[in-house]
Amino acid sequence: MWTGKGQRERRNSIRFATPYRDIPTVHTSLALWDVDNATVMRADLRAENLTNEGFELVFRTWGDTRIARVRASWMAIGPLSPQDDWEL
Repeated sequence: MWTGKGQRERRNSIRFATPYRDIPTVHTSLALWDVDNATVMRADLRAENLTNEGFELVFRTWGDTRIARVRASWMAIGPLSPQDDWEL
């Protein structure tokens, strides 16, 4: 907790329960943000390396920002194959 200076990042691999037909649009947001208010709060949250089977959820911070914990949420929107479509 509260460690590090400069550029830092955490990556979490997300795998969809059901693969999409095409690469979906993924929306990310912070659900919890516990930071030290004595320093500037800097953060970047995004989805990277998207495929129809999953993506990497990436949280970055930099400078002297001090993070205790972060919780991120995401939502994927895209076409799924019909359940009775046996030709995938």
